[in-house]
Amino acid sequence: MQGAQSRSERDRWTFYEAIKLKPNDQGRDMTPRKAMDKSYKKYLAQLKKDPGGFYIFAEPLDESGGHPANFVDYECAFAADHLSQLHPHSILDVGSYRHFILGLLAHLPVTTIDVRSRQPICAKETILTGDAKKINLPDSSFDVVLSLCALEHFGLGRYGDEFDFYADQKAFAEMIRLLKPGGRLIFTTTIHRAEPSIAFNAHRIYTYETIQRFCSALTCVDEKFYNHQNRGFCSLEEITSDLKWWDVYCGCWEKK
Repeated sequence: MQGAQSRSERDRWTFYEAIKLKPNDQGRDMTPRKAMDKSYKKYLAQLKKDPGGFYIFAEPLDESGGHPANFVDYECAFAADHLSQLHPHSILDVGSYRHFILGLLAHLPVTTIDVRSRQPICAKETILTGDAKKINLPDSSFDVVLSLCALEHFGLGRYGDEFDFYADQKAFAEMIRLLKPGGRLIFTTTIHRAEPSIAFNAHRIYTYETIQRFCSALTCVDEKFYNHQNRGFCSLEEITSDLKWWDVYCGCWEKK
């Protein structure tokens, strides 16, 4: 039954009204706009009067306007574009975004490795639990190795892995080892135009020169840069030079 507005509901409305949240980094304004305020209260009262079998409570949000997008969208789009051109038979994923992998599994079998254990929820996924710097698989096993937003985290302990300053270099060497000749390594990571940094224990921030050294045994097929401020792909010269901040590198490289 719908009675008078509860204290928790009143408090929640007061909270949203009081804090006046600013647009977040995805361009969404979570605060009800003034134009919406009157209609929100009107329709909330209407629903409470005639709830149609539902329990009605206040949770005011305004996510109108342009569809939100951030760096993850651009990373995943970069990877998806290259994967669609390749039609690989075998894919190894090293620590990428889980939802991207679940979407990929709708089309292709994927072997995944993560330091944190989990149970498979899709028949097309082969799960390996372990450290990416030492993967117990034979050389030249995969057409594609995929790693989105993972390299910069290896060896810093954030995800329960052991501390190893060189874990990123070791893991990258493993990815190359596991690629078949002519195979593609698709990866994304942090980048800026300052000296290499570690925001311990969140992540490393690389320079373009560091990334180039990682890939010295490979041939570049494509690379792009994402700038947070402009919310889109940009030139290398447009990425941040802030020592404590980062933009995103997206690269597709071929094993010689």
